[in-house]
Formats: sequence, C-alpha cells, structure tokens
Amino acid sequence: MALFIGERRMAPADFWALTLPEIQAVLGPPAPGGTRRGDLARLMERFPDA
Repeated sequence: MALFIGERRMAPADFWALTLPEIQAVLGPPAPGGTRRGDLARLMERFPDA
C-alpha cells in the first residue's frame, strides 16, 4: 500500500479499486519459495506489533 499511495501518489480509493493482476504487475513475481509458516513466526517474534 505504501508503494502505491506513498511513492506513486495514488489516491486510496484508486488503490482499493485495483485488481490482483494489476497489483502483481507493479510488484513483480513473488519470491522463490515464498514465505514459510516458520519464517513468519520468527519474523513475528523478532518484530512484534506495538
């Protein structure tokens, strides 16, 4: 969201109207292998929500 609204100065309403293919076209393909549940758990421990 920060990329679209912050860097690209897109209006929030326009961001929420985007389709998944439009978002993927800007972001590019996902990382190889993706994120595993254990990876996510470690990140959540390291960077907890305030």
